[in-house]
Amino acid sequence: MSASGLHGLSHPICVLGLILCIGGAAMTAHGDAMVLYVSPHGNDLWTGTTTPCTSVDGPFATLERARDAIRALKQGPGLPEGGVIVELEPGAYELDKTFELAAEDSGTETAPVIYRARPGSEVRVVGGKALTGFKPVTDPEILARLEPSARGKVYQTDLKAQGIGDFGSPAAGGLELFFNDQPMRISRWPNEGFVNIVDLVGGEGVDVRGTKGDKIGRFTYDYDRPERWTEEKDLWLHGYWFWDWSDQRQAVESIDTEKKIISLKPPHHGYGYRKGQWYYAFNALCEIDEPEEWYLDRETGVLYFYPPSPINDGTAAVSVVPTLVSLKDVSHVTLQGLTLEAGRGTAVRIDGGTGCRVLGCTIRNMGRWAVGISGGSENGVEGCDILGTGEGGISLSGGDRKTLTPAKHYAQNNHIHHYSRIKRICRPAIRLSGVGNRASHNLIHNAPHQAMSFGGNEHIIEFNHIHSVCYESNDAGAIYAGRDWTMRGTVIRYNYFHDISGLGGRGCVGVYLDDAFSGTTTYGNLFYKVTRAAMTGGGRDNIVENNIFVDCVPAVHIDNRGLNWAKGYIAEGGGWHMYKKLAAVNYDKPPYSERYPELARVLDEGPAEPRGNVVTRNIIIGGEPFSVRCDRTTNTIEDNLIDEDPHFVDPEHLDFRLREDSPAYDLGFQPLPLDEVGLYESPLRASWPVVHKVRSTVTAGRKP
Repeated sequence: MSASGLHGLSHPICVLGLILCIGGAAMTAHGDAMVLYVSPHGNDLWTGTTTPCTSVDGPFATLERARDAIRALKQGPGLPEGGVIVELEPGAYELDKTFELAAEDSGTETAPVIYRARPGSEVRVVGGKALTGFKPVTDPEILARLEPSARGKVYQTDLKAQGIGDFGSPAAGGLELFFNDQPMRISRWPNEGFVNIVDLVGGEGVDVRGTKGDKIGRFTYDYDRPERWTEEKDLWLHGYWFWDWSDQRQAVESIDTEKKIISLKPPHHGYGYRKGQWYYAFNALCEIDEPEEWYLDRETGVLYFYPPSPINDGTAAVSVVPTLVSLKDVSHVTLQGLTLEAGRGTAVRIDGGTGCRVLGCTIRNMGRWAVGISGGSENGVEGCDILGTGEGGISLSGGDRKTLTPAKHYAQNNHIHHYSRIKRICRPAIRLSGVGNRASHNLIHNAPHQAMSFGGNEHIIEFNHIHSVCYESNDAGAIYAGRDWTMRGTVIRYNYFHDISGLGGRGCVGVYLDDAFSGTTTYGNLFYKVTRAAMTGGGRDNIVENNIFVDCVPAVHIDNRGLNWAKGYIAEGGGWHMYKKLAAVNYDKPPYSERYPELARVLDEGPAEPRGNVVTRNIIIGGEPFSVRCDRTTNTIEDNLIDEDPHFVDPEHLDFRLREDSPAYDLGFQPLPLDEVGLYESPLRASWPVVHKVRSTVTAGRKP
């Protein structure tokens, strides 16, 4: 954080005197907690208080100075009984490096350390640098390359002259531009949507699951736009090159405008390329043709920008700092009420430690994730608003898979939306891995791919409201896991999924247990207008029970892929490494053999077969009930209420509670706690009330 003054404790003021001064001045208003203050207008030579103290007075200027004062307390008299509150006064704190906390900066369970915004005020911790020096583009050669409609509306500024020289790559992780706190778009064509590969040109053929393609990135097009791109220095394409669930950004090597052939630079896409797949071009100066678009000449350092409103009436900034706040082996430290924004990487990283929390923060416009938690125990993210991240939202990883010891990390009551701006695929709002982590009461919507993914054991995913995801992909899951027999014990319960149908309505999944994933319970959820709402892709011992499916096509899918196209992948030595994963956790010995006795028998009972799956006591109305390709003697499908009026309270207004006379109760169906699903009002929420809109999609009324 840029500021003048004291860093560390080298100031001539006596450390003990400073401790006594700030302690005596700040403890009364907050009970037993000491309060230190930080302000954009503060001074690191002051005491960090707002009460006069000898000859110095007032708040610190930087978080680092407050951190170092707490270190001095711990080295001297120790933390007060109620811990320490570092209160940030309103304003923007522009970082020039990551704010780092280490083990020595920990609080305790009874004496935590809290870095918080002054209640009711906006405090912004910013990883970007404000830009100056914008002027209209007047160079005739540059103007000639722009669309006539954009001439006179595009501005330029020199980043190198402002001390910014690390631009990163257009592929990902590079510099981004923000204007009035909104992310701007790298210039692209077409401005919305995609164009398609017309045909492939003479590359090495590839055949994946019976789908033919090409390994070399060379293909034809049927439009004239590339004639404008011949002078571009660093043109890229972003495409879904082979599968509808695997995207990649790739640099253009050459364009033959006579033969209408585009050639991409190696390395080429791992799956290859396929006729009809979709892409768009980006990072072209000549494609700045509408407001919010920008382009950076990485050779000269000149940034070109078509602002959405008068350039002098707003603030433009570029991302500079990767991680904003890092906690390494820290315990009992909280970040609360802050707005964290405009960094290139992940806003908050928590590695190890216990009892650290991110509470009621707004995290937006980051280049990668909002919060990454790895290792440690009982760390969590609660009440946050997360939007505009380049990748995912919250990643929770922890617990010991060999001993099945839970980490108990959690993501709770968070509103996560419009994420995965840059990396579109496999960057969910919440990712859980390890053992025993929880995602509950979150609202997740408007994303090109997954809402959640999980791996590991015994996670709880409950009371979440999920809609309008997977809109730019197909064969994808709102909640996804795959390719493991051993990752058992996760429960997905009391969630509401709706309006999930994939790109062009061709089909996505609500709960997707892909490629032999096993041992997961899907209980008590509501699915409305979701294609393939609950899917078991060749797995074992999955339970789908007591759910409501309305207008889903189909409601439940089970297949036997391990006996046909996936036979080679699932076999010993196959590409999914199923046998190695078994051996890695000693699946036939405690605790696995005791916790999951079915797993201990997996190699003795036709491991490639879907076995032990149970579909029972579900309500299925509208759409299609089942798509089942498995032996029903080794799987159970029974006692489901199918296309019989379940006596919903008010289905026309999407009230799917059951009336007391519902015939489902005769099957043993248990009512769903629908009133408890989603966000709830709390002093720890970053905002309330919360407004969200369902994205317009193709109705889930056909098979994908």
